[in-house]
Amino acid sequence: MAKGGKKTSLKAALASQQSRLKKKQEAVHASQHADRMKAGSQAKAKGKAPLRPTIPFAATDNILLIGEGNFSFARALAFHPPQSLEFLPPSNIIATAYDTEDDCYTKYPEAREIVAALREKGVVVLFGVDATKLERCSPLRERTFDRIVWNFPHAGKGITDQDRNILSNQVLLLGFLRSAAPFLARGPVPVVNKARKRKRDPDDDGSEDEAEDHELAQDIIDTSRKTRGTILITLRNVPPYTLWDLPKLAKNPPPPASTGQPPNPKYTQLRSFAFHRQAWKGYEHRMTKGERAHGKGKTGEGGEDRTWEFCLQD
Repeated sequence: MAKGGKKTSLKAALASQQSRLKKKQEAVHASQHADRMKAGSQAKAKGKAPLRPTIPFAATDNILLIGEGNFSFARALAFHPPQSLEFLPPSNIIATAYDTEDDCYTKYPEAREIVAALREKGVVVLFGVDATKLERCSPLRERTFDRIVWNFPHAGKGITDQDRNILSNQVLLLGFLRSAAPFLARGPVPVVNKARKRKRDPDDDGSEDEAEDHELAQDIIDTSRKTRGTILITLRNVPPYTLWDLPKLAKNPPPPASTGQPPNPKYTQLRSFAFHRQAWKGYEHRMTKGERAHGKGKTGEGGEDRTWEFCLQD
């Protein structure tokens, strides 16, 4: 009975949190999106160059990629990295997929050629890796990483009821955050240099520039010294994904679902930033459920991709 009660408690906590967040976000999402579009249009009209995409890696990092799908992000990182990662050793990258190797090639036929090239390059490629049970993957044991990356996680259960779908993905994220914690490198908390807003032109009216500065500002992490490892999770920054409430799950997680489990680890959010797919040559976000497998899905339209970066609290 105790175990069942704990599961009910977890679901109730997530459902209550989800309900409150949904009401809040539904009220503000439309106006926020309008502000973003307006700010972007104003920046283009004024001829101002956008900031370069945030590259959250250093050339000395050990990187673990989770849920790679067709491995196109791993290929971009290993074969076509941004200039700052030109000397990143391919052997510093471990790329994993939840699918078995056969299932992966069935879902994504192009993955066979990509995986062969990655392995020849020196990247470690692993299949059958459950993001919520990383400790069961023997090649990862005794390893720690500077960056653990999961781009566009999704439970993929095909649940049509939105509330149940949100809950299943929150449980997935909690399981990943718990499983990944022991694999993060130890060290001091990374130092985040907060972006400074540019000085406003006295001839401008002010409000438009403030919105634009908010969109273009970047928080930079000091990579001049080794620090504790970080987790990077990228999601669409629109409902229903925002209703998963990733930052709160990381910073203030609910109690574990089962008795005897240690408390869920707590994380500090270091920063969030827009994820620019075009910065990673050849990267394709691939899904397999229904119409979305062929790029015809409507979920998440009208928003941006966004990455949240966390490290473990002391």
